Amino acid sequence: MSDLRVLEVWRFPVKSLLGERLERAELGAEGLAGDRGWALFDVASGFGLTARRVPELLFATGRLRPDGTAEVVLPDGTVTADDAVLSRWAGRPVALRPAADVHGPRRFENPADAEHEDTGRWDPFAGADGAFHDNADARVTLVSTGTLGGWDRRRFRANVVLAGAGEDELVGRRVRLGTAELDVVRRVPRCVMTTRPQAGGIGRDTAVLKTIHRERGGELAVGALVLQPGTSAVGDTVVPA
Repeated sequence: MSDLRVLEVWRFPVKSLLGERLERAELGAEGLAGDRGWALFDVASGFGLTARRVPELLFATGRLRPDGTAEVVLPDGTVTADDAVLSRWAGRPVALRPAADVHGPRRFENPADAEHEDTGRWDPFAGADGAFHDNADARVTLVSTGTLGGWDRRRFRANVVLAGAGEDELVGRRVRLGTAELDVVRRVPRCVMTTRPQAGGIGRDTAVLKTIHRERGGELAVGALVLQPGTSAVGDTVVPA
């Protein structure tokens, strides 16, 4: 196993919004505590909003309040959890909902063709139960600086950024990250979100996804399930379980 060490820990309280960089986090069955625990829903369509469909989401930030509820920091600095304020910003009626209040299938959208998303078909898909992850088979994502190369790590929204290289070799293995035990189940397929502009000076770049498909079979980073809850912190080393 290559020497991999935790460089950054990220929690994204509201799906598809920017997140919070942490020094340490609790890991449980749903992933990082508070990660993707909330989402914005289009009231008219019932779809959960993502930056695939609404790129402007990546210019707002989700963060957790001390009581565990989420609030949104809008691009103008407004801090709110009020649906009316969020709807005015989004330009449509939206509702900020916690995962615990959304029962039944969670529907999101993905472009059938990332090259022609403006004119092509958009396909619905059902997200995971529990926290608003796209898929139930990976609740924690990890990517290394070796894999990222010159790409800004914020494009890939990984929970854990690792210093070093070789996270692909962890697939199919159980590892410890701090006091938590993870089952690294697969590489992560990538979508049009990696090309989106976002706050912090990241511009639109369609070459990112093209390169991932050409050089990595469309996958970048690895996804894991939490087998044993625990705490992970910056500086922890990935070790065999």
